[in-house]
Amino acid sequence: MENIIAEWLGSLNGPAAAGVSILLNIIISTLGVIPSVFLTAANISIFGFEFGLFLSFTGEVLGAIISFILYRKGLRKIASRKSIQQKHLKKLLHSKGREAFLLVLGLRLFPFAPSGLVTLAGAFSTMSILNFAAASTLGKIPAILIEAYSVQEVLLMSGTGKFILTLTAIVLIGSFIIRVRKSPRR
Repeated sequence: MENIIAEWLGSLNGPAAAGVSILLNIIISTLGVIPSVFLTAANISIFGFEFGLFLSFTGEVLGAIISFILYRKGLRKIASRKSIQQKHLKKLLHSKGREAFLLVLGLRLFPFAPSGLVTLAGAFSTMSILNFAAASTLGKIPAILIEAYSVQEVLLMSGTGKFILTLTAIVLIGSFIIRVRKSPRR
């Protein structure tokens, strides 16, 4: 997937490729279900580690802020607060000020918290866009650094290493799916 993105971005000139990369990250953030790791990999492949990291970070931060605005303006009217079940996200729904800031910051730092749900919960809450933007930006710094470093290491792996990593990921994801399906419904 990152190869397709990298080829497409590589066919554009420098500033256009950078702008398209940021735009793609905003779209990915707004959709909330597509992982951005493929775009981070493409950015690092094309622009190098530092500038690729900068583009991915910029796109993710702008994407979170734009998503927050869109969710608050549109989806808040039609979506139900009851649809959010995770306890920390539920807590965010009813928080404001410093508490909301710290919750968004903490959820952004937690690598397994779905970014789209954090943004959606923040949009449902009463926190200001400024608090959300600051907390999201600070929280995304370590997250994107870890993601970019991991991607860089995978890009440097041999074909055998990538095969083993892919096989391991498939086994882990398959095991997770089987475990979830076997667990009793509440």
